[in-house]
Amino acid sequence: MSEASVKLFPGTIESSPSEELPEFYIEAQTSLVGRPLRTLKSGDSFAVLDAYGDLGIVPDSPEGLFYRDTRHLSRFELRFDRKRPLFLSSVIQDDNAALTVDLTNPDIWLDDESVTPRDVIALERTKFLWQGAAYERIGLRNYDSRRHRFRIDLRFDADFRDLFEVRGTERARQGPRTVKVLGNDRVIFRYEGLDDVVRRTELRFEPSPKRLEEHRAVFDIELEPDERTSIIVTVTCGAGAIMPSAPPFLMAYRDIRRALRASTADIATVQSSNTLFNEVVCRSTSDLYMLITNTEYGPYPYAGIPWYSTVFGRDGIITAMLLLWVDPSVAKGVLKYLAATQATTVDPKADAQPGKILHERRLGEMAATGEVPFRKYYGTVDATPLFVMLAGQYFERTGDRATIEAIWPNIQAALRWCDEYGDSDKDGFVEYHRETEQGLANQGWKDSYDSIFHADGTGAEGPIALVEVQGYVFAAKRAAAQLAIALGETDTATRLEREAETLRRRFEAAFWCEEIGTYALALDGDKKACRVRTSNAGHALFTGIAAPDRAQRVAQTLMHQESFSGWGIRTLAKGEPRYNPMSYHNGSIWPHDNALIALGLARYGRKVDAARVFESVFDAATYQEHRRLPELYCGFLRRRRRGPTAYPVACSPQAWAAAAPFGFLAACLGLDLAVTSGEVRFLNPVLPNFLDEVVLRGVRLGTSCIDLRLHRYGGDDVTVNVLSRTGDAQVVLMK
Repeated sequence: MSEASVKLFPGTIESSPSEELPEFYIEAQTSLVGRPLRTLKSGDSFAVLDAYGDLGIVPDSPEGLFYRDTRHLSRFELRFDRKRPLFLSSVIQDDNAALTVDLTNPDIWLDDESVTPRDVIALERTKFLWQGAAYERIGLRNYDSRRHRFRIDLRFDADFRDLFEVRGTERARQGPRTVKVLGNDRVIFRYEGLDDVVRRTELRFEPSPKRLEEHRAVFDIELEPDERTSIIVTVTCGAGAIMPSAPPFLMAYRDIRRALRASTADIATVQSSNTLFNEVVCRSTSDLYMLITNTEYGPYPYAGIPWYSTVFGRDGIITAMLLLWVDPSVAKGVLKYLAATQATTVDPKADAQPGKILHERRLGEMAATGEVPFRKYYGTVDATPLFVMLAGQYFERTGDRATIEAIWPNIQAALRWCDEYGDSDKDGFVEYHRETEQGLANQGWKDSYDSIFHADGTGAEGPIALVEVQGYVFAAKRAAAQLAIALGETDTATRLEREAETLRRRFEAAFWCEEIGTYALALDGDKKACRVRTSNAGHALFTGIAAPDRAQRVAQTLMHQESFSGWGIRTLAKGEPRYNPMSYHNGSIWPHDNALIALGLARYGRKVDAARVFESVFDAATYQEHRRLPELYCGFLRRRRRGPTAYPVACSPQAWAAAAPFGFLAACLGLDLAVTSGEVRFLNPVLPNFLDEVVLRGVRLGTSCIDLRLHRYGGDDVTVNVLSRTGDAQVVLMK
């Protein structure tokens, strides 16, 4: 994932991971998996709550209501006659629109007499986010045969801490906070940031409480038998001079449901013979379209909750790639956004050079003041070639010439960055070396401080050329060559094809390590190979840069038990220095990484291996709450009667993890949608053992829309049936 850590420490990064914490480090005082958490997101807002629907009960936790990278509500808890209600259930709705929590009253005693026995008052909390506001309806119903009086107590606070503070970054000072009660139904918190932005949180209560204080609202409730009532709380977040208005609860609830339905109306859907897989796919779809934010350039998948609910270049691109056959509009939104934010000048503080694609954008106070460099940060070596790769894939999938023509100057600028700033020593490889000490030391997708090292365990010194990045550049130049042909620039196409082939030859000579049966993780600044077995080499298969015979060797290495744990392929093989199955990048398992590797295995004819990896990650998903694939999980060996081991601070949901099942499915089915030929192709399709049948509905190609069924016959044979079709697209099965 991007930006592997968040706590700032001055000084030099040590080669040994245990000697000193790095300058960016996720400080974990509490585990995200130690107790069930619930997440909601809408636009630039997200909330992390406990299973009761409360937040801020546990100190130093990521709970809260966040808006534009600032925590606007740090505490909100419900009490029934001063006691916490009894928990019954807590469910995020299937479409992620709302959280529903069922509670009941505890035993309430007065002078040794039971005033209210437990389980007679039902409390139903419905919470959701919409247009910068958080809504809650607390429904109350008396199931007893007699009247009951009781008190509902709501306690709240707003600390306005920047997201980086919440994640562990210490600050020298903060701006002033104030709180004021307005009338009998409103409380407003106000914070004057060091960036001169005034942030506000307004809580409005309906009906008006019996008593309203700066941090507390008290409701005295009286219910006859079977009588119902409700309390509605609206929390509005704002930054700047104008406080946005929030529509009424029912109107907002209707609008969010409509918006979610509209966002998925034209996508391809998946059904299968496996009920659990259907649940995984439904959850992945819901998570993706919750994380997707409508920007001025189109839909963009924010990376993940809680740490990365914002634009990340690499994450958005890879999510769009994995989702391309399902919904190409996401790729279009990603391309347009990243083209619009592409660097145009040299800015060492932002690790920016002309043509470079954005790594991360932050909207909070600390980014605005420069306390962290991520306001618009370009410290990634791979987003730039990946941007060009995605453009090529998008055009092949859609034939959208207008979009490609519009971003063609950005594609050319990205290629120039690869050749000039990306290859500063002119050795033919793209390397990274950070320009600011505040930035990320490692700038590939494994950007932990300790993730790039040599076979003896010593850290690699830059500039560093990563194995996967060379593959991305190779694929980018080939993709750009095809785009150039479509745009009539044949000389440019010829040059790019020649450059790609030159890179491929140099890559084979410099990166292949015969003794370990795979490609080196990287070349350091002295062009010395990091001869360690990692999942990075699998991306060479994904991009097609690997020689066919060596691709087979890489596949064998990846599928060996030292790399393949049974729950997926580890980021680092067991037995290598720095191997740690509980680490972020040195032995853990990432679903998106495995999906890209599966696509690479399929590309080189190893569909059975791709299906095996698919099955292992699916099995891991069945052990997750809500059938939701997390950002990553630990790389311990799979054992009988035991599920995978969770990573303590993994984001969940995470966009590229949610998109992984669609990438796996495309890999196994050999699915290829080419608008120029008007064909939906299946090349040597294979179904993993847990699937006997898959139905794809609403697969769109140009003006055509097709429903298909793939069925396993006689063991490994897969047939394709067209269930319905509009338009003239053809379905081709190649074996």
